[in-house]
Amino acid sequence: MLNALGLGKIPGLKKSNGEDGELDANGEPKKPYAMQKPPNTALRQQRLKAWQPVLTHVTVLPLLFLMGSIFAVIGGVMYWGSQQVNELRIDYTKCRELQPSDQFTQIPSSEYSYRFNNIKSKDVPAPEWRVQSIERPPTSQPSFLCTVRFSVPATLEESVFLYYHLTNYYQNHRRYLKNIEFEQLMGHNLSLKAIRDGTCKPVAIDETVNKPIYPCGLIANSVFNDTFSDLTQLSADGSANGTYVMSERNIVWKNEKKKYVTPPYPASDVVPPPFWRGGAGTEFSFNATYEDGKVFDPTQSEHFQVWMRTAAFPSFRKLFQRNDTAPLVTGRYSIEITDNYPVSMFTGTKSFIISTSSWMGGRNPVMGASNISVAALCFFAGFLLTAKQIFFPRHVGDMSYLSWNNPRKQK
Repeated sequence: MLNALGLGKIPGLKKSNGEDGELDANGEPKKPYAMQKPPNTALRQQRLKAWQPVLTHVTVLPLLFLMGSIFAVIGGVMYWGSQQVNELRIDYTKCRELQPSDQFTQIPSSEYSYRFNNIKSKDVPAPEWRVQSIERPPTSQPSFLCTVRFSVPATLEESVFLYYHLTNYYQNHRRYLKNIEFEQLMGHNLSLKAIRDGTCKPVAIDETVNKPIYPCGLIANSVFNDTFSDLTQLSADGSANGTYVMSERNIVWKNEKKKYVTPPYPASDVVPPPFWRGGAGTEFSFNATYEDGKVFDPTQSEHFQVWMRTAAFPSFRKLFQRNDTAPLVTGRYSIEITDNYPVSMFTGTKSFIISTSSWMGGRNPVMGASNISVAALCFFAGFLLTAKQIFFPRHVGDMSYLSWNNPRKQK
């Protein structure tokens, strides 16, 4: 072509076929062009057979109704399984606001709910509560003991779980979520500078004594410290008639336990978190400093491990205790709650929940309702397209819809 244009050969331009001593990037002689081509196979040459379905009303409508039926069945079964879980919830946020007394008063209906199969909350005797102010050494600061009496309208088969439930509590806040020092909890003896420059600010160092806080961070500092007693079964006259014992062990996932190691710090080298100081009556109650041999050990506190696994939503429940050996029979019960944890500062609430589980886990209708919603959407789309095909049909292969056969599209 160059000759035809009268340009002749361009100096230095030559055909490369690997036979003139040229080298590739690895310093080896280049292969001839024919040897560099991909193999002549259907896969390498992109000649695999393919099938692309034509989406018509004959194929789409049955598919929509089939998908809707599948999601409806799955969602219905999941929702039914969730509804088989019986539970009761009592909000005790306002218990400490009561006038201390030995007499029980009825809890407002807005503060409790019963979710039992074939049993409505209005058919269950209303729970009662009272609050007493008590003093605990060594601080002699008043503490609130809330006693709640409630009915169990149907036997709860083992396992029986007791949860605490908080609302409007954003454990998923970025600053709160990152405010933890994992290396410290895993037994590493971090220096004062390492903790000061770490992720625990502002709960990292006690500047008054220039010592690191153990465990440091906002999550550890704000650990839930209300306590719940075992359930006491009551007789008709209100006297104790037995105790339903619940265990505070095996309430955390096995993988969570591996995150914690006994601390290597001497008691004189670290101090407790600020919110742990001055209280009494809980495992998170310490003086301003740790006493010899009494540094908090996270491996021995499953409540701490449960709390440190942060929740994804502002309303959440966490397991406090359980019974895997005996059912909770129908009857009247009482529970004593040491009310230490303040929630009014963030306009939250706190409740306790007694529940069981099923093959679906705890009572959570979200998954079932989500599948049912998808099924409803599929059925709606199916009926809508069916109506469109009936009243405004479009025949497959109708040549009149081609642009050159449709004068309106040519304008």
